[in-house]
Amino acid sequence: MEMYTDVLLVTANVGSLFDNVGEIESDWMREFFGTVQSHKPRFIALHFQEVGGKDYMVNMGHAENFFWNIESNEEMRDFDRVCTYVDNHFKNVDSFTALGSMYFIHKSLKNIYQYDFNVKDFKAVSGQNKHVGSLDEVTTVEKEKFLKNFWPDFKWSRKGFMRTRWIIHNQGLDLVNVHLFHDASNLIACNTSPSIYSDNRQKALRYVINRISDSSYTPLPFFLFGDFNFRLDTLSLVQNLSTSAVVQTVKKDSSNEVEKIICEQKDNDHKVLLHIETKIFAYLHQAVFTEDNGRAILKYDKEISAFHDVITEEDILFPPSYPYSEDNTKPTQYMNTRCPSWCDRILMSHTAQDIIHRRDEGASSVVYNTMGPSVCMGDHKPVFLSFALKTNGH
Repeated sequence: MEMYTDVLLVTANVGSLFDNVGEIESDWMREFFGTVQSHKPRFIALHFQEVGGKDYMVNMGHAENFFWNIESNEEMRDFDRVCTYVDNHFKNVDSFTALGSMYFIHKSLKNIYQYDFNVKDFKAVSGQNKHVGSLDEVTTVEKEKFLKNFWPDFKWSRKGFMRTRWIIHNQGLDLVNVHLFHDASNLIACNTSPSIYSDNRQKALRYVINRISDSSYTPLPFFLFGDFNFRLDTLSLVQNLSTSAVVQTVKKDSSNEVEKIICEQKDNDHKVLLHIETKIFAYLHQAVFTEDNGRAILKYDKEISAFHDVITEEDILFPPSYPYSEDNTKPTQYMNTRCPSWCDRILMSHTAQDIIHRRDEGASSVVYNTMGPSVCMGDHKPVFLSFALKTNGH
């Protein structure tokens, strides 16, 4: 007999919630609980990146508060088992990733087991399991920070991945929280297609996929969700946006280094169409990123294409998830700091896609979308996937 378990996967880069403590959090919480209410999952996986924000030494104390506010909320009362993993041990520079994962199990979900990587066996999940710290001694999670040699030219930062393994009824799966490297400079991102940053992300993602598919443990269907920092192919996009413009490259006086790129319209009083600097990406017609959910620019989202052999994704029908304004009066506006991109994603193995139940007609049972589209959620909109997981009954 085929059974289904309603699952909700959420990824959220929450750095800006900590950098603006208190201002965004209540709206964020309300949107999250609203999503839980409307989709009624039996199993929830929440993957956070940048726990503690940029100033994590100061803000990390607020992190435990944030997780507790989710866990103790009245809306979550029917989830009687919770597993929380927060890597907040920033003093351990070699292993600190600032990743946090929370898993909620509804009281009606009986057969659920979690893998212990130490004894190499699954154990029934019970009660509240909270692990906050370096996580190095925790046997139900595998955590790794990317080694320095992934990007010798860039500043080493808190990026890595964290995996947990589950059996729901008798369907096994891996859930992997991922944070890949960002584009440090918009100008360098424009140099080549694909950019040097994109190449680095590709190497790191290939590494993660190989690590979770290697022979140490039996390979299982997997969901990889997090902030992949995928960016649009900036060079191709800029060439396209500036086809009818005059492009000026401004160099620093002393060196030959490019300081800014300015694209002016040929007519129309030479209005500036596009202005790019290291941390400025200002395009006159921002609507191109939001109209029809950014469909016109989706073709520049190419970073996943190198992985079609091993991973897939539901169709993207939402606008770029980053970089939204942190001004709560402008919840649908992008900041002029980076080219808007679909950074936050939920990817899966082909075997995982096979265990998503799809109804033949009528309402779709699979929803892939952003959370809080018209509310300020910080610079990243969380992204969620709601679906019925095929699980075999006894």
